[in-house]
Amino acid sequence: MEMGKILLAMEEYTFTFLAMAVGFLVVAYLYEPYWKVRHIPGPVPLPLIGHLHLLAKHGPDVFPVLAKKHGPVFRFHVGRQPLIIVADAELCKEVGIKKFKSMPNRSLPSPIANSPIHLKGLFATRDSRWSAMRNIIVSVYQPSHLAGLIPAMESCIRRAAAASLGDGGVEVVFSDLALSLATDVIGQAAFGADFGLSGKPAPPSVDGVAAAAEKAAASEFINMHIYSTTSLKMDLSGSLSTIAGTFLPFLQKPLRQALLRIPGSADREITRVNGELRRMMDAIVAARAAEASPAPALAPRVPHKSKDFLSVVLAARESDASTRELLSPDYLSALTYEHLLAGSATTAFTLSSLVYLVANHPEVEEKLLKEIDAFGPRDDDRVPTAEDLQTKFPYLDQVVKESMRFFMVSPLVARETSEKVTIGGYALPKGTWVWMAPGVLAKDPVNFPEPEVFRPERFDPAGDEQRRRHPYAFIPFGIGPRVCIGQKFALQEIKLAVIHLYQRYVFRHSPRMESPLEFQFGIVLNFKHGVKLQVIKRRKDC
Repeated sequence: MEMGKILLAMEEYTFTFLAMAVGFLVVAYLYEPYWKVRHIPGPVPLPLIGHLHLLAKHGPDVFPVLAKKHGPVFRFHVGRQPLIIVADAELCKEVGIKKFKSMPNRSLPSPIANSPIHLKGLFATRDSRWSAMRNIIVSVYQPSHLAGLIPAMESCIRRAAAASLGDGGVEVVFSDLALSLATDVIGQAAFGADFGLSGKPAPPSVDGVAAAAEKAAASEFINMHIYSTTSLKMDLSGSLSTIAGTFLPFLQKPLRQALLRIPGSADREITRVNGELRRMMDAIVAARAAEASPAPALAPRVPHKSKDFLSVVLAARESDASTRELLSPDYLSALTYEHLLAGSATTAFTLSSLVYLVANHPEVEEKLLKEIDAFGPRDDDRVPTAEDLQTKFPYLDQVVKESMRFFMVSPLVARETSEKVTIGGYALPKGTWVWMAPGVLAKDPVNFPEPEVFRPERFDPAGDEQRRRHPYAFIPFGIGPRVCIGQKFALQEIKLAVIHLYQRYVFRHSPRMESPLEFQFGIVLNFKHGVKLQVIKRRKDC
């Protein structure tokens, strides 16, 4: 009898011990990332969710508040994952340039880390492969190549304006127009294809079955891309496994595998769409590679003279065996698709921001129109050259920069430490996610007095404010070797669009547009309800 009681007590104690051990392991798992960076200041994280409730309520506006309270280096927890936010210009220089070798790679949120077509682009590639790929791609963005893209860009801009704005007197969702325009420009510049989103496509340069097949393939691809970026949420709230993985990362993979078997689940649909996009991109790359391949010895070879990214990189790929191995078809597909992802939404956002802000600041509009009109008669079809854009539009350059500062499309820039490193006096272990905060820097009154005022003159090179400003206080394209390689492409496109539009039109806010603007917060910033504007045709005498 006594032995039975002893055994029962031992069983109870064993169960209690096991429950405590499991509980301890769960707590240790949840708090292990926090424990490594506990010495860095920051708000107290809530169990499981960290500081996601603050991000959901305030968006990126929460970061300036936290920087003011906790200092230029602070913790911010996305679920279990701590981010070390760096919100100081000199420390951003330290992260992005001085100590780049200690954090050369981007930390990757799970929606990117789990998508092969995104994972093999330049954004996510790591270490020596990234460096080798970047060296090849940088050669594509030489000034001569960018200048050669001006006619294609201008053609898309003219077509979009004629189709959507006409003789004025209309109201448009300008952000939608800008996105269609930017996507068409990328179609021409990256793929050598006319997607025809902003107007009727130009007649194909070849006839017959090949032209019809090419048009059908381009249409199928761009429709799938639009579906993936508008109807699907490929961000931290996009699927159940991604949400679960944010709080309990060990659950993400098994839960995702289970959900892939359930029809209608977001995980299954996202995986299907990513697979379709990858298949289509692989087919586009294979077809273009076949066009560019050497003809048989007895047949004369016709050189491919296209200036689009894919054609240029395919030509570079044939230069030697190591480049062919580096730019294998799957990486080439990812690189080309990355141009569409990175170069359409961000450019469209900046162009829409500029027109929205200028429409509300008549003194800025007056100065901008004066500079654009000085370039030449409005009924003249003269297109600015690359040199014109650099030398004849200084105020436009200031307006573009101030628009990017006022509404920062990428308020955070991600890095990950590859070894132990010290930033701002804080020791960070290997594997720490360090995110610079350009959005905080852009609203810092030390470098930008009256930051809530839209004042392009603050970027006047001859002005005192510009001279006093820290050189890395304004980093909308990132910083250091990982800076966006397409920045000159984007600025060229934006300036050409602004010049063409304001030669012919001015814009006013629609009464249907909310004030202030509301935003969607994802990997990049976007407008929640679009930018709605009234279009007014300019008369020749004004």
